[in-house]
Amino acid sequence: MADALVSVVLEQLSSIVNEKVGQEVRLVVGVDNEVEKLTSNFQAIQVVLADAEETQLKDQLVKHWLDQLKDVSYDMDDVLDEWGTAIAKSQSNVNQHPRKNTRKVCSFMIFSCFRFREVGLRRDIALKIKELNERIDGIAIEKNRFHFKSSEVVIKQHDHRRTVSFIDAAEVKGRETDKGRVRNMLLSESSQGPALRTISLVGMGGIGKTTLAQLVYNDHEVETHFDKRIWVCVSDPFDETKIAKAILEALKGSASDLIELQTLLENIQPLIRGKKFLLVLDDVWNEDSTKWEKLRNSLKCGCLPGSSILVTTRNRNVANCMGSSSTDILELRLLSIDECWSLFSQLAFFDKNSRERGDLEDIGREIAAKCKGLPLAAKTLGSLLRLKRSRAEWESVLNSHVWEIKEAECNLLAPLWLSYNDLPSDMRWCFSYCAVFPKDFTFERDTLIKLWMAQGFLRETQIKEMEVMGRECFEALAARSFFQDFEKDEGDGSIYACKMHDMVHDFAQSLTKNECFSVDIDGVSELKIDSFSRDARHSMVVFRNYRTTSFLATIHDLKKLRSLIVDGYPSSMNAALPKLIADLSCLRTLMLSECGIEEVPSNIGKLIHLRHVDLSSNEIRELPEEMCELYNMLTLDVSSCSKLERLPDNIGRLVKLRHLSVDNWQFVKMRGVEGLSSLRELDEFHVSGSDEVSNIGDLRNLNHLQGSLTIKWLGDVKDPDKVKKAELKSKKHLTMLGLWFESRTDREKINDDEVLEALEPPPNIDSLTIGYYQGVIFLRVFPGWINKLRVVSLMDWGKIENLPPLGKLPSLEELTIGQMGRVGRVGREFLGLGVDCEDGEDSDISIGEMTSSLSNTITAFPKLKSLSFRWMEEWEEWEGGEGGNEDKTNISISTIIMPSLRHLEIRWCPKLKALPDYVLQSTTLEQLTIRWSPIIGAQFKAGGKGWPNASHTPHIRIY
Repeated sequence: MADALVSVVLEQLSSIVNEKVGQEVRLVVGVDNEVEKLTSNFQAIQVVLADAEETQLKDQLVKHWLDQLKDVSYDMDDVLDEWGTAIAKSQSNVNQHPRKNTRKVCSFMIFSCFRFREVGLRRDIALKIKELNERIDGIAIEKNRFHFKSSEVVIKQHDHRRTVSFIDAAEVKGRETDKGRVRNMLLSESSQGPALRTISLVGMGGIGKTTLAQLVYNDHEVETHFDKRIWVCVSDPFDETKIAKAILEALKGSASDLIELQTLLENIQPLIRGKKFLLVLDDVWNEDSTKWEKLRNSLKCGCLPGSSILVTTRNRNVANCMGSSSTDILELRLLSIDECWSLFSQLAFFDKNSRERGDLEDIGREIAAKCKGLPLAAKTLGSLLRLKRSRAEWESVLNSHVWEIKEAECNLLAPLWLSYNDLPSDMRWCFSYCAVFPKDFTFERDTLIKLWMAQGFLRETQIKEMEVMGRECFEALAARSFFQDFEKDEGDGSIYACKMHDMVHDFAQSLTKNECFSVDIDGVSELKIDSFSRDARHSMVVFRNYRTTSFLATIHDLKKLRSLIVDGYPSSMNAALPKLIADLSCLRTLMLSECGIEEVPSNIGKLIHLRHVDLSSNEIRELPEEMCELYNMLTLDVSSCSKLERLPDNIGRLVKLRHLSVDNWQFVKMRGVEGLSSLRELDEFHVSGSDEVSNIGDLRNLNHLQGSLTIKWLGDVKDPDKVKKAELKSKKHLTMLGLWFESRTDREKINDDEVLEALEPPPNIDSLTIGYYQGVIFLRVFPGWINKLRVVSLMDWGKIENLPPLGKLPSLEELTIGQMGRVGRVGREFLGLGVDCEDGEDSDISIGEMTSSLSNTITAFPKLKSLSFRWMEEWEEWEGGEGGNEDKTNISISTIIMPSLRHLEIRWCPKLKALPDYVLQSTTLEQLTIRWSPIIGAQFKAGGKGWPNASHTPHIRIY
């Protein structure tokens, strides 16, 4: 981690030294030499950091030296950030043109005053650089006593264990099901399958991948099924020649003096030709498929179908690289509580009598639970306690961190060190930051990425944005088994939330003992700040009791904090906040969600390093204008602040702001956002009829917006020409659009159809929500992009009596319709089957638009999977209901309706009488949910008149 930090400092130094700025922003005389010396020292240290990182595991003095280096690097980073910010602000003011109505003499006086203040700042920075140079001098001199090797000559020799195929199956607990599954995969011989099948066992270090491979390898059925069995421990680096030699030795008994890969492969082929073999490649780390291709292609030649390769790896990307399909990848589960206890107790209570077992079992079960299902942890702690017989010794193990137990640190954390050292240096930094959160914490991917950005862990390039780099880093950590308990998006399958195993969390904490800490305050026995290092950089404080006060009042002593994350609602937050902000001047992340904050102190504008501010779900009415001085701000979250009335008028000065969240049902004045041209995320934009408050044209320059955008209070816009100025069609990265026409003025004077037509929506929208719309022409407005829609939600359309012909949408997968107060009947017009629209325009669909490849067959809603009707209080009839009495002459027998429907929800439709036959007879419907709809709900309870028609649906839920 020190390597990543030093790299950031050197990058900062290089950037500032090479900055072409005028004399007015240079530092005092002599600092150029100090910077050169500083750069030289950091460069000299950087070349030995790889060896130092390795050596610290065995030498506490080296670890102390690295801690000192990290401490001065953090301080240097702050100073350089302060300097860089001053330069950027100075350039900004130099390039700033005075307003036309402002006299030049006035501008000159303001400019001169600004420069006068800058002189003091430049001197202050110069003194700090000189002081830090003295500190780094000592660290650079001290490094010589350790005789580190430079990175050019040091070869990382991690302690990869060498595995063999032998195992005592009686000692293994909880893997019978997994063993049976893998065995069946190996024994099955599909004529459709590949000639050489690759099966991968994936999981974190210590979860038992090798153990499971050994169990399968020694299974009697497997042994008799294959003509040849070969076990190779691969480890790192991936050496094709070495692997080929090991395979040859296993097949022939020796590999003689062969050293060329080609010769080895030529000798292997005759030995496997016409044979069915099993090759186990244990502990594979290589992600480069080209290193594996030659060996794999050689093994495929001549072997019998049914031959298999069994790979164990910590990285799902490796499994893909080795050629495993998704169905051939088995991600190992953790052991159950009982299985973990069984494994632990057989070791811990070995050679102990019944009395000793009785005295220690309660503590033993707590220790086993602490292992959280990880077999290696259960084995390591069980073996450690095998020779310990006193209750005090067992309690000591229970109450200690893993890294505080020497035996556990060597055996349990060692596999995690291997995974950690395999990460690139910047990714190590991102992983270790997770130690700031408490155990069992649920990480939200996007929030975590923003926190990494705020700390400078993600360095943007010309071809890759920070957010993309962050997502790649998150996915890489997940693939390498650093995360677990994934929550995935149903649409694209991406991970949006996860947790970290307790042992992995312990490992992260061991890396950041003096830097990160989380503390849980229950108000009963509040911890003192002295319990933690005053050099701590990142902290999360969880308040379980509203009346908790003392810890918050003392946390300002941690003056080097870069992250302060508060969870809970301490009663003293409003009183403590001004001093907290005044003292924690190094903050880059400030998360104070749901803390009961009523006012943000104006001194927040002095936190020049601040990049991430979360003030969501508080009682704030407005933000101070001083926040607009936070030049480095990347993320501002004021969502769910129900009393918020306005954003600062000068918010456009936050030129680096990338994420702005304002999600709020109350109108928020949003003047000045046109200057936020770096925005990637703007969840809501609130439009006013007055240009002086919130002008929709302010969206014009925000062409980097991504993901979702909701525009509210569109009903206040009277002039469609102003809507065109938003230039939504230029927002090509937006995929979800919400349009809400709720208004605070007389709606009768405004034409929603004209406003909607003037919007010219983004070209790549696939999800659309429209609320409070008072028009009638919906589908006629955007013919160019309407066919791309996958998700549509239509809410509270006050004028319409007939639903639009949504059945025409060829890509629609999810549809929600709600609060249509005048709709009493849903019929053929909803399907798009030839009914005049309310505006008089015929909506009859042509064979070319809706006809499938089968002649004379029309499909309505061809891809619809999920359909929800909500709060339709006047809705009585859904054409085609009445339990099969539908008039078949109304709908052609060649019409196919909703052939892909999986989920149907009816919520608060109290007058609805029946469902249509095309729903009741659906063979694809998996879930029918009826909430607060008594008439139809009674029909589909077991025994109701609708039950026989729907009983084949697997899940019917009536509320």
